[in-house]
Amino acid sequence: MIYIEAAPGTHPTIDLGCGTLCTFNYDSVISSAIAVIATLGVAFWLRSQLREGEPTKAQAIFEWGYDQLRALIKSNVSDDALFIIPLAMTLFLFILIANWIEIFPLAIFPILHGANADLNQTLAMALVVIGVVQWYSVRTLGWRGYFRRFTKPFELPLPVRIVFTPLNILEEAVKPLTLSLRLFGNIFAGAVMIGLIASLANLQLPVVGTVVGTVLGSLVLIVWKAFDVIFIGFIQAFIFMLLTVIYFGAAREGLEHEHH
Repeated sequence: MIYIEAAPGTHPTIDLGCGTLCTFNYDSVISSAIAVIATLGVAFWLRSQLREGEPTKAQAIFEWGYDQLRALIKSNVSDDALFIIPLAMTLFLFILIANWIEIFPLAIFPILHGANADLNQTLAMALVVIGVVQWYSVRTLGWRGYFRRFTKPFELPLPVRIVFTPLNILEEAVKPLTLSLRLFGNIFAGAVMIGLIASLANLQLPVVGTVVGTVLGSLVLIVWKAFDVIFIGFIQAFIFMLLTVIYFGAAREGLEHEHH
């Protein structure tokens, strides 16, 4: 099994012969493609559950989540920023499904893994989010207000604010990295733990024996997978969505000072 023998953090790759940009981690590509297809399938299924009158259970859960996200955006960003809802909900659903792929047994589906255990994917999503955030900041503040945002805190005199400019630029520049590493680190760490727990089955224990070690390792693995993949996977998807909304709110910093 290439996943068992490979060093942690490595992925089997395929090179199309035209350099780094043509080299792919094909396990991540396959896992991500499955997550995309599953996300579209769930989205169309949810759409089929929406109807007038008495809502279905799926519709009730969806509308509750929609209302919570809408209230979060209104309180942290603006009433006119509801375009964030489809972006945030799509990210949440895709990340959740990409995380939950890890639930499939490695021995049966060796090519699949939690798609977000690859930094390439989490960084790509983070760059998309931060790119849209920068566009929203320019659209809301204008170019003058956008560049002025890097001189916060605004209540200080201008000479003092200039000193903070490099720090503000650095803070904005590292946002894609911190956003991507947070998701990648948690999902990858969970995958490593699953590998370590699974290795308990291979221990030659002199007292309890191999059979007991195998049973113990399997039970611990099932419990850990249920906690890490399902619960932690959900939490990480929610945190990524929440930070996306928070970044949009930060993109409006200085707007009230522009009006003054």
